[in-house]
Amino acid sequence: MDTLLSYLETAWLILLVVLFFNVMIFVHELGHFLAGKWRGAYIDRFQIWFGKPLWQKEIGGVKWGIGWIPAGGFVSLPQLADMQSVEGEADIPADLKPLKPLDKVIIAAAGPLFSLLLAYVFAVVVWIVGKPVGEIPGTTIGYIPPDSPAAQAGLLPGDTITAIDGQPVTKWMGNMEGVRELVALSEHEVITLSVNRPAADGSMQQLTLTSAYRLPETKWWQRKAMRQIGISPALPSVVGEVLPNSPAERAGLQKGQRILRANGEMVYAPAAVIAAAEKGAVQLELQNPNGSTCTATVTPEIPANWQGLPGARPILGYMWGGEDASALATEHPSPQAQVNQSFRWMGETLAKVAAPGSSVGMEHLSGPVGIGNYLYRMLETEAGWKLIFWFAVVLNVNLAVLNILPLPIVDGGHVVLGTAEIICRRPVSGKLLDWVQNLFFFLLLAFFLFVTFKDVGDMVGGAPNASENLPAPVFSAQGTRP
Repeated sequence: MDTLLSYLETAWLILLVVLFFNVMIFVHELGHFLAGKWRGAYIDRFQIWFGKPLWQKEIGGVKWGIGWIPAGGFVSLPQLADMQSVEGEADIPADLKPLKPLDKVIIAAAGPLFSLLLAYVFAVVVWIVGKPVGEIPGTTIGYIPPDSPAAQAGLLPGDTITAIDGQPVTKWMGNMEGVRELVALSEHEVITLSVNRPAADGSMQQLTLTSAYRLPETKWWQRKAMRQIGISPALPSVVGEVLPNSPAERAGLQKGQRILRANGEMVYAPAAVIAAAEKGAVQLELQNPNGSTCTATVTPEIPANWQGLPGARPILGYMWGGEDASALATEHPSPQAQVNQSFRWMGETLAKVAAPGSSVGMEHLSGPVGIGNYLYRMLETEAGWKLIFWFAVVLNVNLAVLNILPLPIVDGGHVVLGTAEIICRRPVSGKLLDWVQNLFFFLLLAFFLFVTFKDVGDMVGGAPNASENLPAPVFSAQGTRP
């Protein structure tokens, strides 16, 4: 029964994602449709998705349909441009007169305009209901693996990063302005970090260090990884639930204790304790909830039900505690602030793709499959419905901008042709234009297939991590030594 409910929930979430995409497509094409009606254009079809219609019905002289290729949509306007190679043959009346060039510009620009207006509609919803703050505050380093570029550069846990490549930074992640994003999007051969390091006398040393970076290995069918230097943020190292019969229970650890040191080293993140436990017994200095301190030595063990399983390893036997995830802050950015931020993100992304020194390429852009997967994962979270409205602002701004670019096939190309007709006082036509449009269509289709392949590759991933499939640990009363 649980399996059936899980399948039904998955199917429901997928249906919501599909409906979400179709709403955006419909509103965009509705802009062309209404503008066409306003300017007296002949409209043959209004279709969601491309390809031969799976369903079609004629209403008011317009054929409304749904295609079999689940991507995009179109309003067939023969007077705007000859798009039969993309949209299929249209039923064109013999006495159909050409449109005025200004009408062509208005009809072509109406789609991106409606996408932008829809972005504002979603932005108003976000302004009212709010959205979770998608940031990790603080810039203090919590853990650095010994073999990482950051360790080789001389960075230390407890260092607070104040700038990266000269750009001030105040958070670890968020809005493409955090430590993680600035490292990933760096365009230089080495990454320059300005840090404040606590000294023994309580003062702060201001240092400037340069670090190489590493691109984690990925499979050929996946996207290339982004730049990393091997640092993770400082996080509270608080003992959560202590498992029965575990080494932690036998050592006297209790829920709510904060780990201050492991084997004499300051602890700035749980990863430091985990790394120390991989080497054997760990001497912990703990702070109790009442402020007093104590020590305990814990020797990690393999849980009884992990014996012989792939990925099994010795553990201390407690969960990590800390702040309640449900207590995440909510923000209410103004509609204009959301739209402005979406424009800025898009501009910065395209700039990084074009920058010769960046590790960001065309393959890091996502198609409908990747965006759909992102939306699906959003919906799985507790406040996912709020994030969906916020992400809709970003997507519709992107849809508006990409369609208004002065490129063949897309709306911006039609705007350019209409404008050229106004200036030259004659339409731009001929075999060369048809050839350019068809060529660009196939290039666009190739890019769509490429990013879709990468989207699917990232979803499939590489070899599974055996430790992720281990059952919940259970310790025997006698204990099990590694």
